[in-house]
Amino acid sequence: MEFLQRILEQVKGLWGKWSLVQKLVLGGIAVILVAGIAALVSVSSSPSMVPVIDAPITDEGARDRIITRINQEGYQTSVGANGIVMVRDEATAKKMRGILIREDLIPRNTDPWSIFDRERWTITDFERNINFLRAQTQMVEDHIKALEGVDDAVVNIVIPKDTLFLQDQNPVTASVTLIPTPGSDIGENRKKIEGIQKILQYAVEGLKDENIVITDQSGRELNDFEGTKDWDEQSLVERQQKYQLEMENRYRKIILASLQNTFSLDRVRDINIKFDIDWSKKSISRTENLATTVKSRTPGLAYDDSVIVESIPLSESKYETEFTGTGFNPEGPPGVEPNVMPAMKDMSNIQGTVKQKVDQTNYSIGNEITEEERKPRIERATVAVNIDGEWKLKYDEKGNPVILPDKSLDREYTPVDPVVLRDAESLVQDAVGFSAARGDSVTVTNIAYDRTSQFANEDAAFFRKQNIQNTVLVFLAGLAILLVAFVVFRLVTKAIERQRLAAEEALARERQAARERALLEAEQEGVEVSMSVEERKRMELQENVISLAKDHPEDAAQLIRTWLLED
Repeated sequence: MEFLQRILEQVKGLWGKWSLVQKLVLGGIAVILVAGIAALVSVSSSPSMVPVIDAPITDEGARDRIITRINQEGYQTSVGANGIVMVRDEATAKKMRGILIREDLIPRNTDPWSIFDRERWTITDFERNINFLRAQTQMVEDHIKALEGVDDAVVNIVIPKDTLFLQDQNPVTASVTLIPTPGSDIGENRKKIEGIQKILQYAVEGLKDENIVITDQSGRELNDFEGTKDWDEQSLVERQQKYQLEMENRYRKIILASLQNTFSLDRVRDINIKFDIDWSKKSISRTENLATTVKSRTPGLAYDDSVIVESIPLSESKYETEFTGTGFNPEGPPGVEPNVMPAMKDMSNIQGTVKQKVDQTNYSIGNEITEEERKPRIERATVAVNIDGEWKLKYDEKGNPVILPDKSLDREYTPVDPVVLRDAESLVQDAVGFSAARGDSVTVTNIAYDRTSQFANEDAAFFRKQNIQNTVLVFLAGLAILLVAFVVFRLVTKAIERQRLAAEEALARERQAARERALLEAEQEGVEVSMSVEERKRMELQENVISLAKDHPEDAAQLIRTWLLED
């Protein structure tokens, strides 16, 4: 602490002795140092970028395609001022190099060796060649391992020595052993194998396809494309059949939905559709002779006044020849060479009269030359549809279904109207693009479906429902009888009870009247009468009831009503 205090005191002393200019210079130096340290930290913390291709890409279109493909893989890219595309690390760069080479995205004017550039220090040519071959092999292995679906790879490249004569020169060869990841399809994916071949051809100068052997860990040759020709043809046939089946199912669903919405689901159950497709590709060239329009139709005219002819005169020639006389040529006196032209000598001694007249006219005929390339197309379409009629139950005069002697319901079948069948056939024809020229066939029939089991189930359900209804009716009738009997029994019981109560009340009233008369007579005679305990309680209750009725007449009336209702 004392040491720090002494240093602080010395700094304060020096700071106080310095002039303003010295203080400003020291502050500027401190600011520059802080800014330099901050810039160094920023540069050192920024992620390092690795070039995908060391050579600059000047073609903007090719560079944009490369950047777009890298972005599709989910990696960020940056382009330097010199046109070099860069990614974040070496592993990403190796993977993207393999993808770009496989998909032919490397520009043609790019040096393929630039993706394998490394600094190498050698002493002799032999060591230089050995190191170059080792680095080249290792780089190719890294690229192949970076591909999706490859777990490991072993690459062997053989570059023979140069010979004096070309016919004695051995070719460059390469062999690759792939170990795919579990579940990978690289062994059956021809596109990926061809991509590995392109990687080798870019890496090794003079390497040809026939000198490359790619095998898996079991020794199976993967790039024997000639041997897989039959497999490719079989795969092509399977894809064609799959496409044809999908197309037939698509048309079947569309037509079936349309007919079922019209005739109900139960009456139209299925449709048979078959397309004969010509998968061959043809180039056709044909010439057609066309008529020549001399005069076009006048716009706005009610009739067609155009003039169309099969041909028009292009040129015309006339020749005439006349000959009259014996045709003797004068030859002069005998023994003297005649002064006759050679052409006239050939016409000597010709007799007769010749007249020739030839008229020749050349006509111009319009023609049209058409060249087209036919792709796979439908040669013939066949469609078969069956529509069932309507089944209806028969009813009697009372509105009940008619039951046959065999305990089944009587039904009536109504076939489909022929006009409706023709309309349905037209609907199907338009749906499949019917063409009579190519021999299409569309058939819509009305054949009744076998509904034996359906009718048996419906009949069983009907009779089961009828039995349930009858059982319910019998049960309700029995229940009604029981209710009536209970009501009658209750009424009789009530009547008997009322009669018994009435008799008891009459008897009680008579006894009460007798007691009252006896008491009254005893009082008049002045004789003391002894009362029993029951009679006293009865008198007390009677007095209480009388007093309660006087004090609360409404409650007493309600109590009497309740007794009467219960009785």
